[in-house]
Amino acid sequence: MIPVYCISGVAYGMVELIRRVIPRDIVGGDVQKLRKMDSIVHIFYEITGTAGAFTTGLVIIPALGNNMAFIITPACFLISALTWSFLSTLNFSRPSSQPPKESKSYLLSALHGLTLFAESILVGSRILFSSRKFIWLVPGYAIALHAHRHLENGIAPQIARRYLGDSAWSQIMVGGSNLGELLGALAVLLLTNVIHTPMPWLRLDALFLLVVWYIPFWRPPSGQVGQAWLVAATFMPISFGWAAGDVSLAAYIQASLARLESKNRNVSALGAVMAFLYSFYIVTYAILGTVLGRYLDGMYNRSGGVDGEGDIREGLVFTVGVQFTVVAGLVLVATFVPEGALAFNPRMVSGEVLEGRARGEDVEVGGRSPGGKVTVTATVTVTTARKDSDEGSLVSSEGKRMREML
Repeated sequence: MIPVYCISGVAYGMVELIRRVIPRDIVGGDVQKLRKMDSIVHIFYEITGTAGAFTTGLVIIPALGNNMAFIITPACFLISALTWSFLSTLNFSRPSSQPPKESKSYLLSALHGLTLFAESILVGSRILFSSRKFIWLVPGYAIALHAHRHLENGIAPQIARRYLGDSAWSQIMVGGSNLGELLGALAVLLLTNVIHTPMPWLRLDALFLLVVWYIPFWRPPSGQVGQAWLVAATFMPISFGWAAGDVSLAAYIQASLARLESKNRNVSALGAVMAFLYSFYIVTYAILGTVLGRYLDGMYNRSGGVDGEGDIREGLVFTVGVQFTVVAGLVLVATFVPEGALAFNPRMVSGEVLEGRARGEDVEVGGRSPGGKVTVTATVTVTTARKDSDEGSLVSSEGKRMREML
C-alpha cells in the first residue's frame, strides 16, 4: 500500500500547494479579497469534509465494514479527475521573456521538477529565516497545521479504538472537527473588516489547543456512540481556532509575498515559501506521528493489550496534553514576533499596508470621453504600496504606464 499512498500523496500535495498559491493570481495582492476568497474556498472544502466524515462514520463503515469502506476512494478520485478535466487556463499565455520549453522525456521532466522543488525549498527557507517579518510563520503556520492533523488523524482514532471500542466512530469526531473548521472560516469571512491581521485568530487558536487536556483523564463508558459525539463537540472549538488562523494567515502570506520580488526567475517567492512551510509540516508530522503512535501502541501492549484491558492514558498526557501545550506556546509567542504585533487586534504588522493592489499588478480602467466618441482604456501598473513605519504615511512611487485606444 505504501507505493499507492505515495503516488496519491504526490497529487494531493500538488493540489494543497496550488490551493494556497493560486488565490493571489486570481484576485491579486489585496489582503481583503484574499481573506474572502480563502475563507469561501475553505467553507466549501469543509462542507464536503463534514458531510463526508459523518456519512463515512454513520453509514458507509457500518454498512460495508472498515476494509470495504475504502472502495469509495477510487470513485471519489475519478470524480475529481473528471472535474479537473473541465478546468481551462483562461487564455493564459507565456510571457515573451520566457522562451517556450523544449519537449523532454518523462524522466527528464521529473528530474527537472525535483530540481526546481529543491530550489524552491532553499529559496523559501532563505526568505523565512532571514527576516523577522517572516520567521514567525514557521510555528504560526506549519507547526499549528501539524497539531491540527494530529488531532484528527492521531488522537481521534486512539480515542475511538482505545476508549470507545469502535474505530469507525473516529469519523464522527473528525466530522465535528470539520464543522468547527467551517465555522472558523465563516468567522473570518464575516469579520474580515474588523480583524485585520491573523494575530487575534492565532492567539485564539493557541488558547483552544489547551482543551485537549481533558482527554488523558476522561473515562467514558465503552460502546456508547453518544460519547463520540461529545468528543466531536470538544473538537469543534479547537478546529474553529485553527481554521480561522489558517485562512487569515494564508491570506496574509499571499498578500505580503505578492509585494516581495523574487530574485530567482525559476521560482516565485510565494510558491517557495508555501512549499517550504508545507514540506516542513509534512516532515514534522511524519516523524512525530510515527514516533508518538508507536509510543502509545507500546504502552497499550505493555499495560495488558486487548486481553488485559490495556490503557494509554498515561501516554496521552505527553502525546496530547504536553505536545499541544508546547504547540500552543510556540504559536502564541510567534504572534508577538513581527513588528507592531503587540496590540490585541493590530491594524497591520511589520509596518506594511496589505490592502490594495500589490506592485506589478495591472489595473484595467475603461471609460468614455465627455463627448461620448472616444473610448479610453488605461492600464495602470502599481509599483509600490507600503506604509513608512517612521512617518506613518502611505508611500507610492511613480510608475504608471498608459495606453490609449482610439
